[in-house]
Amino acid sequence: MSPGRRAVRTTVRPPAVAGLFYPADPRVLAAEVDEMLDVVEVPADDVLAPAYVVPHAGYRYSGPTAAQVYARLRVHASEVSRVVVAGPAHHVPVEGCVVSDALRWRTPLGEVPVDRHAEALAAAGYVIIDDLPHAPEHSIEVQLPFLQRALGEVPLLPMVVGPSDIDDVAATIAAAVEREPAATVVLCSTDLSHYLPDEQARNQDRRTIRAVLDLAPELIGVRDACGVFALRGLVGWARRTGLSPRLLDYSTSADATGDPTGVVGYAALAFNAALAFKE
Repeated sequence: MSPGRRAVRTTVRPPAVAGLFYPADPRVLAAEVDEMLDVVEVPADDVLAPAYVVPHAGYRYSGPTAAQVYARLRVHASEVSRVVVAGPAHHVPVEGCVVSDALRWRTPLGEVPVDRHAEALAAAGYVIIDDLPHAPEHSIEVQLPFLQRALGEVPLLPMVVGPSDIDDVAATIAAAVEREPAATVVLCSTDLSHYLPDEQARNQDRRTIRAVLDLAPELIGVRDACGVFALRGLVGWARRTGLSPRLLDYSTSADATGDPTGVVGYAALAFNAALAFKE
């Protein structure tokens, strides 16, 4: 890995998709997020997982599935001191892992502090620091209102991941976590299949989820998830660290719209320590 470089820096990263992917009115947004969280029944014996997969579409489509993760984080809020979010860059091409250098990220609900561990990761050659690909990107931004309602002002390490080796991304995640492993949660922000008929989408997503559950990142194809490189890296890291994935929820956009002609797939998964739960 080569040393990181800084290209574009900003103090506060403003919201790019408020009013598009989620409500821009703070009262409406807070109420909508809280409503989605409140309907999730978190098991009494739930244990905080070191990592989760969450979707990142508009709240109308993937919000209920994402809420399966955030309702659990809300239960364990006192156990979480920082969050690493890794997702794709849809608008600005990147290679490897690129971390935001902004001091804070803003949403209609307020500002979230950015974890300052990015400098150490860049100095060690794990990441590049550059705010340019983060400016228009929704894959991390849509997670923030959920995080704010579930955890409050917990520091965030925002990272977009482009074409990269599974082991390199896994090593980057490990380096990001090692600063405070017991209180750090990793979120992989990704949707699954895109714009297939609903039945075909569910079949493809079933194979992708099976690859995740089998800890087989090499079986996740580039068309299986928009956040494929972050997802492969997370699964590779989970395999290294002995985590056990489990599916929390699955849906497609047809569940929200009733239109099965061209859908997007959404999954919520948890990666627990092997002995943290029983089947």
